[in-house]
This record gives sequence, structure tokens and C-alpha cells, in this order.
Amino acid sequence: MQTSARAPLDYLTVGHVTKDLAADGYTLGGTASYSSLTARAFGQRVGVLTAFGEDITVAALDEIEIARKPSACTTTFENIETVSGRKQYLHQIADPLKTGNVPESLKSARILHLGPVADEVDAEIASLFPGALIGLTPQGWMRKRGNDGLVGYQEWNPPRFLIDSTDAVVISVEDVHGNEDLIAEYAHQFKVLAVTEGYNGARVYWHGDVRRFRAPKMEVVDPTGAGDIFAAAFFIRLKATLDPWKAAAFAVNLASLSVTRKGLLGVPRPEEVQSNLVEIIRGSSLS
Repeated sequence: MQTSARAPLDYLTVGHVTKDLAADGYTLGGTASYSSLTARAFGQRVGVLTAFGEDITVAALDEIEIARKPSACTTTFENIETVSGRKQYLHQIADPLKTGNVPESLKSARILHLGPVADEVDAEIASLFPGALIGLTPQGWMRKRGNDGLVGYQEWNPPRFLIDSTDAVVISVEDVHGNEDLIAEYAHQFKVLAVTEGYNGARVYWHGDVRRFRAPKMEVVDPTGAGDIFAAAFFIRLKATLDPWKAAAFAVNLASLSVTRKGLLGVPRPEEVQSNLVEIIRGSSLS
């Protein structure tokens, strides 16, 4: 395990960067990629704890402090369009990330984002960060891989220690296949639950209340990564404001911009972060 981290991080994502197969090769993906680059656009000191093989380049993350667990392969996804809809295949999974893979230099991070994409992150890692704001995007804990590599759904039953230590959870309606009973259960279990709903925006559950935040209308070029961008923005603003309503209003606006560009180009730019901060601060309903 090697890491270039030298100072306490503002934001640390734990999860696999991915190799997303495309017609002309592959693109770099995964929650770790999108969320870390989003946090960097905020001017944060950002790190990623991940695992990948020698078959990809992570040059797009050159401003991120990467703690890499070497692996024989890289977590590799492929989306295939069929007459019955899109099917997702998981061809390879890099080595899992466990508590022993966390360098001491990362344990002082101010925000910990556990972002599994293929059930590869040990939830016990959260116990190593008692002073951090802990955010979860549990999508990867809700995925299972069939014998043919086809990705399917599995229900996530979070352990009690993780429920107690987590500050906020972000899921999408698609993650739980629209199961409103399950959403209600998670809302009851966790302090804060944000549920993204694509072009409809998001809803946030907090203190027994729920509020909805509409997304501005945008011309959609590529929705990939929008949920991860929302999550990173939400966690950062939640730590800064201690107010999930304000955090959600900001995150919805920022994530909406991302769908107008393709792939990692959708990651917000520093000037977009700043302009949206100004817009939210000026909003009379949130000031």
C-alpha cells in the first residue's frame, strides 16, 4: 500500500475506481472518481482509498491523493442496451478494501465517504474515523453479480454499528427498485437520508420530516455520475452548514449541471461551485 497523503484530508472516498467499457475502449468511472473530483472542485484536500490493476490509467485523478491497494485486475463494468432495456455486466472485481488497508495518514480525514460499487468495501472501515462526518452511498452493497456477470439487486441490511456512526446516506430510487417501504425503513434508521430521483431532483428525510428539492430542467447528455456528484456536494455542504435542507438544495443544482456533459467532464468546475454557493446563499428561503 502506497499513499502520498501528507496532511489531514478534507474529503476521503473509499471505493473502487472502475473501468467502464465503451465502444472505443474504456472510461474511468466509479463513485471514487466522481465524488473525489467534485470535492476537489470545492478546493478541498481530497484522497481516495481504492484498488485497481495495471490495465487502466488514473491520470484524470492527478490532483487527488491516491492510496492504492495493488490488485491483479480492475473492477470492470459494461452496459449493454437490449430490446428489454439496459443490462449491466460486472466482468472483474478488484481486491476488496478492508480496515487493514487504511493507512494511518488517512484516518484524520474530516469527511469519510464510503462509496462501494461492487460490494467491495468493508463497512468496519467507518469505525476508524470517529471524528469524521461519515457519509454513505451504499449502491454497491445493493448489487450482486450472477454467474454470467449480470448485475442484479440484493437488499442491503446495514449493521447497527454503521447506522449509529453514519451521519448521512444518499441513495437513488433506482438503487432500491422503487421500494418505498425500504426507503421508509432507511429513513427511520439513519439520521439523514437523501433519495435522488433523476430529473425530478431529490427528497431528504430528517428528524421525521421529508422535503423535496426540484431539479432545474437541463438538456441531458449523460446522467452518469450525477448521483455521486450530488452525494459529494451534499456531504460537504452538510458538514459546513449542519443543515440537510440547505445541503440538498445546493447539491441538486450542482448535480443538474453535470448531466449536460459527458462522463467525467460532467464533474463541476470550481467556478460552478462558487456561483451556486452564491445563488443558494442569496436565496431568501434558505438564508
